[in-house]
Amino acid sequence: MGYEKAVLIPEDQSKEIKVQFNPAEYNLSRSTSYAEKKVLGMDNPFTQYIAGEAESLKITLMFDTYVPPGEKSEEESGSDVRIQTERIAKLMALDPKKHRPPKVTFRYGSLMFSGVITELNQTFTMFLANGMPVRAKLEVTFRSIGNENTRVPLESPDRTKCRTLHEGQSLWALAYEEYGDPEKWKEIARENRIANPLQIKPGQVLKLPAL
Repeated sequence: MGYEKAVLIPEDQSKEIKVQFNPAEYNLSRSTSYAEKKVLGMDNPFTQYIAGEAESLKITLMFDTYVPPGEKSEEESGSDVRIQTERIAKLMALDPKKHRPPKVTFRYGSLMFSGVITELNQTFTMFLANGMPVRAKLEVTFRSIGNENTRVPLESPDRTKCRTLHEGQSLWALAYEEYGDPEKWKEIARENRIANPLQIKPGQVLKLPAL
């Protein structure tokens, strides 16, 4: 079985870009966003889930075009390594037809990661006497992106709802559950003509206005 090189595949499938050396490791990460909302009279703030973040992939690639003395003449001791690295850098260029950089798939063994390159750091570590770089390290960050044809569902209350209060539930907790904002308790109180939010009772039916 041959030694398989990792490749970067542009969205248009024009030409695969094989890496010179496979990465020694790669890092996959994913996170979620939360927001805290402070409510007067409560010891701890509400923690509200906002959304999931896109998954990211970080890899380090090495390129080396140096030819040791003796194998070739001094004038031919290596080609400019930027010829190799520029092929990857161009994957961040704007595609005029799509009005964004192209999607790229990074394939290495069982890993198939599709997204866009969001960050590229090039470090040149070896030079010939004339200053031409012949060795480089590329730190590449990919970020997954969703299907452009997927419609994001938008949800907003368009009619008045009714909710029954349970034991220990407050107006601001109800507002947080329904609207994602505990400060909306004032709208609930106004709709139900509640003068004192501390005088509500379990089993009480409240109208939740459309906001």
